[in-house]
Amino acid sequence: MAAIAIAIVALSFIAGPAFSQSASPSPHPIPGVVATIAPEATLAPEATIAPDASAAPAVSVAPLSSLAPAESPEPTLAPGASTTGDPCAPKPTPDPNAPTPDPNATPDPNATAAPEPNLCPAQPGANPLDLLAWIFTPIFQTIFIGLAFLYSVTGDIGISIVLLTIVIRTLMIPVFRMQIVSQRRMQMLQPELKAIQTKYKGDRAKISEQQMKLYKDRGVNPASGCLPAVLQMALLLPMYQVFMRGLKAPDISSMLHPFGIQVVNVQCQNPGDPYSPCIDPHIPWLAWLPKIDNGFQLPGYPGGLPSNEPEIFLMVLGGLGLGLSMLAATSAALQLVQTRMMMTRSGDPAQATQQKMFMLLPAFSLIYGAILPAGLFIYWITTTVFSIVQQFLINGYGGLFPLFGWTPGFAKDHQPRFPVSMPEPKPASTDGDGDTTTTTKRSTKESAAGTIRPARRRSRRRGRRR
Repeated sequence: MAAIAIAIVALSFIAGPAFSQSASPSPHPIPGVVATIAPEATLAPEATIAPDASAAPAVSVAPLSSLAPAESPEPTLAPGASTTGDPCAPKPTPDPNAPTPDPNATPDPNATAAPEPNLCPAQPGANPLDLLAWIFTPIFQTIFIGLAFLYSVTGDIGISIVLLTIVIRTLMIPVFRMQIVSQRRMQMLQPELKAIQTKYKGDRAKISEQQMKLYKDRGVNPASGCLPAVLQMALLLPMYQVFMRGLKAPDISSMLHPFGIQVVNVQCQNPGDPYSPCIDPHIPWLAWLPKIDNGFQLPGYPGGLPSNEPEIFLMVLGGLGLGLSMLAATSAALQLVQTRMMMTRSGDPAQATQQKMFMLLPAFSLIYGAILPAGLFIYWITTTVFSIVQQFLINGYGGLFPLFGWTPGFAKDHQPRFPVSMPEPKPASTDGDGDTTTTTKRSTKESAAGTIRPARRRSRRRGRRR
């Protein structure tokens, strides 16, 4: 988890705007009326406006025949841009003759921040990062549509994240079961593997050959545990963008129309407001969590915990913006429980040292708790709880107990619901007479040595000539 999260933070700055595109909010077209956005647009002196026509603020609206083309020039747009209300349309090209702002000028404290970009599918380009974003777009779009659908049903983004995580983990039950069973069988094979290392000590080639033969005979694949880790990486990167980009976008309509077909209909909380996200990111049932605001700790979040921002309840290094997160601490504790359940008691010093190193990995969650959004931790807490339940059904409590020398009564002699059994070795093949024969595959060197006749040694004793 630690390595995956660090990779997410690193790639977030690389592929951050991969699934979003800055687009100025386009006005809704009025039938029979052309809306021209131009700061210098004015009506001609003889232009009249019908009594039933109304003009939007800061927009000159008039019938097409009443606009003065010479006095209302259209803004210069980038190639392919349009004013048809497309949320993914490129922004107008800035005027090259506009004065360059002074970098030493004092910023205006009353200036309004720029709105968040709309959510648009990434397009492939010559840049390798654009190509990477385009490759991950189908996964991102699938996850976002599922989250938007659950939000439209529940109306709570926190519950929607939990339900989406349960759906994803339910679909991947066979993959994670394969991983748990493979890990358990590898633990059961440790005595035989240790015996092979003792028998062929010093011969690495022979040890590797005998170990692979043992894996094949027992039906164990040591690499089967890598697939769930790859799937987690493929899901975490788009999931991070869902919370950081998708839950901040004011317009998400383009992402909800794969292949031009509307899949989900989401009613935005403040439609038309470019400064308000379409989906409400606040979680009301987590509003009780403490909040740090300008260095002061507040009792909670008035409108609910924002899922698209980091959650911090105690500032540690204020200058670096690092602090402790309640959700990150909960995630670290659950990961510690899961790690102990995966372990088995062993007298091997090397294996004991390796297990202690694994016990330190969940602590990394406390470090990046102030960096990743709260929604991502809710997803990871839910998936960790799901993994603990699935692991309990297959392996039981594993190495969770004894805990500080204490083992509760319910954990003694506990048998899991679906225990893992080791497959029996493959039987040896029999010939036609019913005798058991074992076929041993010889190496290339041994086969070549068997085909060469040994050289005859010439005797030094010579016979008497006759």
